[in-house]
Amino acid sequence: MICRKVKAHLANLLFEPESVPADVRNHLEDCADCSMELASMEATMNLMDEWQAPEPSPYFDSKLAVRMREEQRAEPAGLLERMRARLLFGSNVHLRPIAVGALALLIIIGGGTYAGLMSSNSAAPVKTSAAVEDLKSLDDNAQVFQQLNSLDQNDQDDNGGSSNDL
Repeated sequence: MICRKVKAHLANLLFEPESVPADVRNHLEDCADCSMELASMEATMNLMDEWQAPEPSPYFDSKLAVRMREEQRAEPAGLLERMRARLLFGSNVHLRPIAVGALALLIIIGGGTYAGLMSSNSAAPVKTSAAVEDLKSLDDNAQVFQQLNSLDQNDQDDNGGSSNDL
């Protein structure tokens, strides 16, 4: 058997020896390290049984009551100190709904922002009219401009040099 598994049962050997499996007891007979660990735990428990708590001084209760009254009367230094004292020593049950609400608000705002950003990126491109597309293609095609200019010059030459024949 592995020592690590036996060490998990050592406390049970001290308090309820009959509940420990037989293979654990057999391992303790064979393994010196595990049996030394059990002996050290037994020695610690025996010392704890012999230990007597010291009696408090006769003025302990009165001194404690005076300190408690002083602490109750004394105000913490400022707002931050009062908040710190309330968080450290007070009941924090009233803060849980506030924390849950704040977290839910952050999730809603973050989700809405994310959805807004994603929908603006996936928006369909704006369709341009056919006239605008034709003008763009004309701007891009310099050869067409040259041909149109040459037609204009031919037209002006055929009309006698003036285009105001109306």
